[in-house]
Amino acid sequence: MPVRKRKLKTVSPKKLLALKPWLDELAGRIEQPGYVEKDPVCFMHAYQDKNDREIAGFLAAIMAWGRRDIVINKVDDLLARMDYQPAAFAGNYSDADTFRLAGFRHRTFTEADIHWLILCLHSVLIRYGSIEGLWQEAYQSAGNTGPDMITAFHNRFFGAQFAGPQRVRKHVSTGEKKSSCKRLWLYLRWCIRKNSVVDTGTMNFITPSQLMIPLDVHVARYARRLGLLERQANDWLAVEELTARLRQLDPADPARYDYALFGVGISEESIPEEYIINSWYT
Repeated sequence: MPVRKRKLKTVSPKKLLALKPWLDELAGRIEQPGYVEKDPVCFMHAYQDKNDREIAGFLAAIMAWGRRDIVINKVDDLLARMDYQPAAFAGNYSDADTFRLAGFRHRTFTEADIHWLILCLHSVLIRYGSIEGLWQEAYQSAGNTGPDMITAFHNRFFGAQFAGPQRVRKHVSTGEKKSSCKRLWLYLRWCIRKNSVVDTGTMNFITPSQLMIPLDVHVARYARRLGLLERQANDWLAVEELTARLRQLDPADPARYDYALFGVGISEESIPEEYIINSWYT
């Protein structure tokens, strides 16, 4: 039997409360001003204008795939092509501006993909005024922050008349397949959390208490070792399970623990033995 198919144990309520001080301390140590310059969230901090922040952050979040330093270089390249004025560039964008995107590539993103994504951002600004305006309508349509909201955002972002290649849609998560939608939840953490030196709090359509964890393989791995996550697939059900457990520690701001779980990896922090529930899971 493969090692990862063994049944995972979950942390008891008593041990969960005992774990809280360590998670709080680690989250506080990682969520510091120095974190910003090494993370794609830095592009939101580069602007004061709401639309500049939200568009730069959106592009950075959907491109946040792979090493953070490479992502930062690629997003900077893209914003430089916009003269570092993302809202004005998207707001005035037309086919005559495509030459600025020539040769751009990042992972599966091509210059053609970016062209269509910016056309969509152009339409979003015209129809909703801001990306938050689109999120607001998606949330009101879904009535919750589950997969339906993500799907509503996706469908409205591309619009009923989207004429681009279908592959472009893959760059913006949809909740239809019940995936973790990690990059959009990362973006929402950046935009919704208040009183943070990292997250910007530029949006208000939901509260920090409603945020879900941006679940990637690293966060999931450490969550399982700590007994915070029993499900072994990194999907929407895993997001719900982990977020629900973290809400027991901080109902008002469960997403702050993303810093602790992500921080175990980037700080090379060793998990104290007394907190490890599934020692075999690596």
